[in-house]
Amino acid sequence: MKQWFKSGSPWIWLTAGAVAVSLILVFGLLLLIAARGLGHFWPATLWEYDYQNQDGSVVRLIGEIQDEETVTAQRLRSAGMHIEGEGDVTRYLLKTGNRDVTGLDFRWVLRPGMQATRNPETLMTVERREWGNLYGYLNAVQENQQTVVVGQQAWDSLQQRLARATDLFAQIRRLEKGEIGAINYGLERLRLRERGLQLKGDSDPGKRAAIEQERAALHVEYEDLQQRLSDLYQQINRDQMMVTVADGQTVMVPLAKVVDAYRPNDMSLISKLGFYFAKVWEFVSDEPREANTEGGIFPAIFGTVMMVIIMSIMVVPFGVVAAVYLREYARQGPLTQLIRIAVNNLAGVPSIVYGVFGLGFFVYFLGGNLDQLFFPEALPAPTFGTGGLMWASLTLALLTVPVVIVATEEGLSRIPKSVREGSLALGATKAETLWRTVLPMASPAIMTGMILAIARAAGEVAPLMLVGVVKLAPSLPLDVNAPYLHLDRKFMHMGFHIYDVGFQSPNVEAARPLVYATALLLVLVIVALNLAAIAIRNHLREKYRTLEN
Repeated sequence: MKQWFKSGSPWIWLTAGAVAVSLILVFGLLLLIAARGLGHFWPATLWEYDYQNQDGSVVRLIGEIQDEETVTAQRLRSAGMHIEGEGDVTRYLLKTGNRDVTGLDFRWVLRPGMQATRNPETLMTVERREWGNLYGYLNAVQENQQTVVVGQQAWDSLQQRLARATDLFAQIRRLEKGEIGAINYGLERLRLRERGLQLKGDSDPGKRAAIEQERAALHVEYEDLQQRLSDLYQQINRDQMMVTVADGQTVMVPLAKVVDAYRPNDMSLISKLGFYFAKVWEFVSDEPREANTEGGIFPAIFGTVMMVIIMSIMVVPFGVVAAVYLREYARQGPLTQLIRIAVNNLAGVPSIVYGVFGLGFFVYFLGGNLDQLFFPEALPAPTFGTGGLMWASLTLALLTVPVVIVATEEGLSRIPKSVREGSLALGATKAETLWRTVLPMASPAIMTGMILAIARAAGEVAPLMLVGVVKLAPSLPLDVNAPYLHLDRKFMHMGFHIYDVGFQSPNVEAARPLVYATALLLVLVIVALNLAAIAIRNHLREKYRTLEN
């Protein structure tokens, strides 16, 4: 045994075991996230029960089983329930929906109380834009308050009218966020131009007349669009459906408020697969609803990717220049060593400290002065004197710059001295040697630094909460209005979205699957960004391999 320890084999097994455990934990975590998150989009079977309450009354419940657990009878009796016998009791978390009718979305039910379990094919799920899901039976379809279809034919008519309402809703959103949004943006720009003339004391009647002329043209266009919008709202509010819910009530649901209506118990496996992938795509490409607990997360994906790209554009040049100076130009001595130690220590500073620094320096100091110098007409409303995309990207660039400096210095140190001397001996200047020979050979190390920076920046949340990330942004930082990329706008971020949905949501049970799905998507986005950077690094490595030889 002593000889075995001296051979070093135990340490090899120990390190290999640590790597194996780490991989198992990572893949196990990813599998858990994927299973909990992706399962949310599957059309679950709808069940109907006659359920006996603790007081002996029997009620009808309709819903889908979200979770189940086994608890002891003693524990239930301690909670005040009447349970006969000993042993374990199974209970289910039933998503009953109909929050506007019953006040609750979820309910725990005990297995012994569930009687007469059924899953009829005519039970339907109505996904609404407000108040969550509605479960029940379709009775009839109405048009302009008049019943037009009842019975079995009502389902086909509902699907046709729902497709019409969905198309009208898309037209309304395009009109509101696109054309009317552009007119509102133009009116605001004219107001700022007018205010700018007042501040400058410019009373040129020609300029004011031009502003009034543009404003009048925009108002005429706005009135036309408003009339079109009113017509669309009148059309979309035409249809509604009558639904009988679990307690026997009849509920009227306007189709303008419905996202989808489907009968999961009547769907084949192919239909369920098609429905599943459609819902996954909707989650990735749509906007959030119901305080972020339903709908999609496209604005958060867009904000995360945009912030990482801007951060990378800012951090790489700055980090490379700093590393080149430290390695190639600075005199090596105690001061240089001190700077390197400081740079390494910066990587260990808690990220919230960077957030506080970003809020004080970037937002209040730089942003406030930029507003005073370049946007006085907008004051007291801040332009850059509040959190936004640019300040968030700069704060993360500051947070990750030590990673780029260290990686670049490491790459520069690996280039043989003979390469530099050979270039200088052939008559090249030091700058030419650096630009044409040294930096291309160090480019894979630079890309490695950028990969590490992306991995850290994409997952940071704490500093972003202070410098620009919000729960729900009214518009994307990129649109068709000049200057197209609005660096001053607040934005959504997937990491903050997870925090908000998971810990700030008023409906925790409904939001829990979205937390897993968003976490999985965040991991996939980071992996995609890293794979892109790795592909660029490998391309550069192959391109400059001849220089190393």
